[in-house]
Amino acid sequence: MDALRGMRYPMFSHHSRSLGRDWTTPWENLQRCCWNRHISSCMRWPGHYSQVPYPYFSSRHFSLNWRPPCWSESRTQFQYCNWRPDNLSQTSLIHLSSYVMNAEGDEPSSKRRKHQGMIKRNWEYMCSHDKEKTKILGDKNVDPKCEDSENKFDFSVMSYNILSQDLLEDNSHLYRHCRRPVLHWSFRFPNILKEIKHFDADVLCLQEVQEDHYGAEIRPSLESLGYHCEYKMRTGRKPDGCAICFKHSKFSLLSVNPVEFYRPDISLLDRDNVGLVLLLQPKIPCAASPAICVANTHLLYNPRRGDIKLTQLAMLLAEISSVAHQKDGSFCPIVMCGDFNSVPGSPLYSFIKEGKLNYEGLAIGKVSGQEQSSRGQRILSIPIWPPNLGISQNCVYEVQQVPKVEKTDSDLTQTQLKQTEVLVTAEKLSSNLQHRFSLSSVYSHFFPDTGVPEVTTCHSRSAITVDYIFYSAEKEDVAGHPGAEDALVGGLKLLARLSLLTEQDLWTVNGLPNENNSSDHLPLLARFRLEL
Repeated sequence: MDALRGMRYPMFSHHSRSLGRDWTTPWENLQRCCWNRHISSCMRWPGHYSQVPYPYFSSRHFSLNWRPPCWSESRTQFQYCNWRPDNLSQTSLIHLSSYVMNAEGDEPSSKRRKHQGMIKRNWEYMCSHDKEKTKILGDKNVDPKCEDSENKFDFSVMSYNILSQDLLEDNSHLYRHCRRPVLHWSFRFPNILKEIKHFDADVLCLQEVQEDHYGAEIRPSLESLGYHCEYKMRTGRKPDGCAICFKHSKFSLLSVNPVEFYRPDISLLDRDNVGLVLLLQPKIPCAASPAICVANTHLLYNPRRGDIKLTQLAMLLAEISSVAHQKDGSFCPIVMCGDFNSVPGSPLYSFIKEGKLNYEGLAIGKVSGQEQSSRGQRILSIPIWPPNLGISQNCVYEVQQVPKVEKTDSDLTQTQLKQTEVLVTAEKLSSNLQHRFSLSSVYSHFFPDTGVPEVTTCHSRSAITVDYIFYSAEKEDVAGHPGAEDALVGGLKLLARLSLLTEQDLWTVNGLPNENNSSDHLPLLARFRLEL
């Protein structure tokens, strides 16, 4: 056993002893052997709270699981306590997991693969006459009471962050729980394509689409399935972008409108995220139909830059407003998809759904809800973005208007100019953002029976919802919504959605990616009806 111990943990002295299949060693040994290493940095492996009761030290050469000295304490009591390595006494024993990590790291035993299996997701029907009816994923039979007719147009939309291979490899610490073979693109792409074929959506909104893979594999494969593809690569030297693909049999293309969030003349907008807005015409030979505006984006991740996130969102909304605007002043139906890097209930999320946000006194790290503490964070400036961006606080493009005055009346000219300055200054100082769309989320984000959160992404460090499908709901679904009366002529009715899962559900198949699901995000899928 001494030989085995020396082979497993050669840096520790003979004072270390076995604990079941694992080992313990005095804290003083750990200090001596790990001095000047990154042992003070620690993380608690995320996941279902009842499964991960203790923090997890990480080092380049071994794994350390610190367990509470009182073994009888409940897990939930201990997991949130404040602790630091320097709080441990010289005689404290550190538990050394028997699970050996390689140089690149791996997952602790609580996150190790328990079994392989398929994730079971059900169709949830929203029809009032069929609320209780669900169908197993992959059943392509359509509810007979929700079929197309001459005065209805049904279509489905998928939003899917497919995980850029370059980003996966650059952030390999997020995938320590995965078996290495499942992370290779040669393994992942066939799985992703299989999912797309399986769901057979009429519109695909894809994020993290790597440019070289798009040209060589993704676009040709989707075109062979009957899709027309439009792509917008991120600016700078970023390797990926957003794509919107739609079936020729369902839509014709009216316009393509890429949105670049990087602006070299504005210091705030120094990030390379993008958006893409398409105007699609439904193919309905027997009836006239309004166009449908489909938008796709992937907002900045950085949890502490809510100012940039809100500005990027405002730029996307301004483009949608321009594209979806109709001659009578209304908007055509809108579907807005993407990875918004914001959680449900956050100020950014609420702004999308409610159409208004007063951000006065709001810390920039609170905008997306990804961070709980705002300590040391500055407050959002008023206004958030400078006037030369050309977007108003109502998230529409501003039209520069010069007051019409008589050249001979200098007094009137000065008065009007002063009035103009006052108006502009008042708008600049407003802390109220607004938009005119009445948008609803396809998903409710919590399971109604248990209150457990739904999850759209799950990797080694987090499991949360950041992906959404928003849509302009018909008026009966948005009664009392600000701006509902003038936002659209005819909205969309949500017929069905593909159910999401809990974090605990995902860890039963070793989280994401896994053998059958090859992204760290789940695809979102919804079926809509446009009444003609």
